[in-house]
Amino acid sequence: MSEPSLPFFQRLWFAWVCLLRVLFDGRFAARAYAEFEGLPQLEAPPTPEALPPPPEKKEEPEPAKPARPELPDNAPAMQLLALLQREGRLVDFLEQDITSFPDAEIGAAARVVHEGCRRALRSHAKLEPVRKEEEGTRIVVEAGFNPQEIKLIGNVQGQPPHRGTLQHRGWRLTELTLPEAAAGYDPSIIAPAEVEL
Repeated sequence: MSEPSLPFFQRLWFAWVCLLRVLFDGRFAARAYAEFEGLPQLEAPPTPEALPPPPEKKEEPEPAKPARPELPDNAPAMQLLALLQREGRLVDFLEQDITSFPDAEIGAAARVVHEGCRRALRSHAKLEPVRKEEEGTRIVVEAGFNPQEIKLIGNVQGQPPHRGTLQHRGWRLTELTLPEAAAGYDPSIIAPAEVEL
């Protein structure tokens, strides 16, 4: 029985979402890495029923709670998504139902989205290949390799060193510079509604 498969554009959208979540959400990245490596899932914190009751103590006034940060932890990811929307209309493209469009129209739209998103990405992120060799080159993966940097695919057997063909060089983010958020900026607004008067 074959495993279920997602359509290409849904996989493309999902890849973007996962990339952003892994970059800016450490807990999500840990869960995704554990799943990727086939490790047991991280244990959930104990439920309140499993904890012993706290010792009784005299009531004291609660200290003032520190103010919550104005921007949530995933604000940079939302800001990057907003940049990709502004420059390449990425969210519009991914949210559009394209099943009824001919392939030529989808290709033309994808070209525009690609150009804008590439411009936004290159303006704010510096990337370098994980491996310097050209794709298609035969390489040796030595023992002790970092599984975050190298993913073995195909017929994986035995212990390293492994010899294989480099299918994808991978990407490493070396720098990310996002515009400073203005006062009152709401990162959850990826694109404002537009009203023509």
